[in-house]
Amino acid sequence: MEKFKILNSKVAYLDRSNVDTDAIIPKQFLKSIQRSGFGPYLFDEWRYLDHGEPGMDCSNRPLNKDFILNESRFQGAEILLTRKNFGCGSSREHAPWALLDYGFKVIISPSYADIFYNNCFKNGILPIILNNDLIDQLFIEVEKNVDYALTIDLEKQVIETPNNSWSFKVDEFKKHCLVNGLDDIGLTLQHVDEIKTFEVQHQQKFPWFYTQI
Repeated sequence: MEKFKILNSKVAYLDRSNVDTDAIIPKQFLKSIQRSGFGPYLFDEWRYLDHGEPGMDCSNRPLNKDFILNESRFQGAEILLTRKNFGCGSSREHAPWALLDYGFKVIISPSYADIFYNNCFKNGILPIILNNDLIDQLFIEVEKNVDYALTIDLEKQVIETPNNSWSFKVDEFKKHCLVNGLDDIGLTLQHVDEIKTFEVQHQQKFPWFYTQI
């Protein structure tokens, strides 16, 4: 998992509450368990005018011009600003996979569904929680300023613009994992020597477990 320390990026916004995981990545794309390749299908039913299926060449699909993220000014944005209860619905881990594969590394919202929130940290996305008044202020700023950008400093837990700065809270263990690029596998591999020692001792103590038939 890529280490997260400081990110400077323009901001895209999705002015919707209760965006569920089926909207983030529809159910027909859940057949694959690979973590990559889901970006072209992010918000598939909103981004395109046709019905999407796995393996489609999205470069030739008709775009929904009324969907905000299809606007050219938001292309390349790595920060997504959205409304309350983002990521509700089913607990599919494909949702953060699709967001990250699309390019989003930070989500800013007043609240998230719990399972989605935790899945974000496990997959290299920083979900930031801010109060509604500040979220409203950011929506106004992003809407009226093309290429509006924020700097996110995770180690200092600060969001910065040229004129303002705001602090945000994050669990210390989750912060440690993101800053050091540690997913669940990475955390386990930190104890690889102890695991090897245990396996040797276990085989010596219970040799019949390892007898080939």
